[in-house]
Amino acid sequence: MNSSKTSLSFLVVLSALMACTSLSTDVYLPAMPTMERQLHGDSELTITGFLIGFATMQLVWGPISDRIGRKIPLFIGMALFATGSVGCAMSDTMASVVLWRVFQAVSACVGPMLSRAMISDLFGSSQAAQMLSTLVIIMAIAPIAGPLLGGAILEFGSWHGIFWLMALASAVMFAMIFSLPETLPPQKRSTKPIVSSFRNYLRLLQDAKFMRYTLSVTFFYVAAYAFITGSSFVYIDYFGIPSKYYGFLFGINIVGVMALSFVNKKLVKRYALNRLLIVSALVAALAASVLFAFFKTGDVLGVIIPMFFVFSMNGIIASCSNAAALDSVPQEMKGSAAALIGSLQYGSGILSSAMLAAFSAATPWAMSWIIALFVWLSALAAYFNK
Repeated sequence: MNSSKTSLSFLVVLSALMACTSLSTDVYLPAMPTMERQLHGDSELTITGFLIGFATMQLVWGPISDRIGRKIPLFIGMALFATGSVGCAMSDTMASVVLWRVFQAVSACVGPMLSRAMISDLFGSSQAAQMLSTLVIIMAIAPIAGPLLGGAILEFGSWHGIFWLMALASAVMFAMIFSLPETLPPQKRSTKPIVSSFRNYLRLLQDAKFMRYTLSVTFFYVAAYAFITGSSFVYIDYFGIPSKYYGFLFGINIVGVMALSFVNKKLVKRYALNRLLIVSALVAALAASVLFAFFKTGDVLGVIIPMFFVFSMNGIIASCSNAAALDSVPQEMKGSAAALIGSLQYGSGILSSAMLAAFSAATPWAMSWIIALFVWLSALAAYFNK
């Protein structure tokens, strides 16, 4: 891009896309107990269904965007997301909400996935890492802002209003997409039929350099989701901390991610992405080892302090690994590459939940060894790409 003003406008719209889709889950978390009482069903299925749809459908949108460009899928995605939001708002059974949440996920995944691809289309790895760091900050704000916004809506209305707000937000985003440039012009698009473009995934899986960068962030996300899923049980049920303090204990980790993302924007101007990725992954691995070694002391600080250092490293690991992975593939495969990265990252949440369920989520033991194991795997994947 030729001007800083244009770059800023571009980044603002992509950040809004990231925030819109991230808030699609976080904003209705406070309403889940009410939804269960009124609809007589398991509200957690609305999250599980969303994650499955979010992870798998990226693999469909990636090749499509490589073939027809980035903007058309964004327009389609926002239109479908608005439809899914209206469907959720008008539902009167939990099964119906789950169905429409899956429909939402089919389209919600387009924004984050194509945001990464569009940045990689236009910028080199170093500048892409700077911009991705900004997007990580936006994504880090969502878990804090979402529940607050959802709670405020519930003070004045019902859970239906939360989904009507999502529909309105997607309509606004539809209009904002018009201001985005098409970052993949026709001459740079894949000329293969869309169906045959799915073979790109086989090529990507066989690309050792791309996969090491991708696995580095994927393994780290398995650990991060283990903490997200298990931390409430560990803090509240195991250590007996009042639930009103849980938001603060979780929030300090989000602040760490935001701080490291901001610092990373400066660091990538001076150091190679590989070096930053290896160092940050190693710091996270050492902190995870401390977590595993000291959780038996019975002191909650043995979880809080090391987890702050582990979780905060996401501010560097996510942006650097994504930028390096996308920079390593040809232009006509960047959409597919971004889709595979996103699918594996969100699929890691399903793996974490399953592992915690199998090994008891309510104790620090299960959470700590899962975090330690996968953070070390992340560090090893980063190291072998040096």
